[in-house]
Amino acid sequence: MNFRRGSGRDEPEINLIPFIDVLLVIIIFLMMTTTYNKVSGIEIDLPTASASNATPPDEIAVSVTAGGTVVIDGQSMSRPSVDAVAAALKAATAKRAPSAKPPVVSINADAKATHQSVIDVMQAAHQADLSQISFTTRSGS
Repeated sequence: MNFRRGSGRDEPEINLIPFIDVLLVIIIFLMMTTTYNKVSGIEIDLPTASASNATPPDEIAVSVTAGGTVVIDGQSMSRPSVDAVAAALKAATAKRAPSAKPPVVSINADAKATHQSVIDVMQAAHQADLSQISFTTRSGS
């Protein structure tokens, strides 16, 4: 008894048209749901500088320690506010001989000092109408 009809064996085949349609739908779905983020990172390499030891003739020396103490021309202020530093900078400016140029504020911050304390000194210099600010660095040797 032969229950099979036909003598040949049919090979299964993949219909390519529906297969391509499904792949196109998947590609469109992936393109629509993918988020493209542009991640930008800024690499900062803090500089070292070499310069002569000559200081400008009209300079207000401001030092910021790791503990937050601000020293303005030898006057120490422990954890001062921006207004107190601005008042001290104005007083240091008033002690100087009047000249055509305002003095330069030279900020010397400890490597472990917080960035906020340095920014506070810069803001205080702005409040004291001192726009020329320089930062002291150590030599790269």
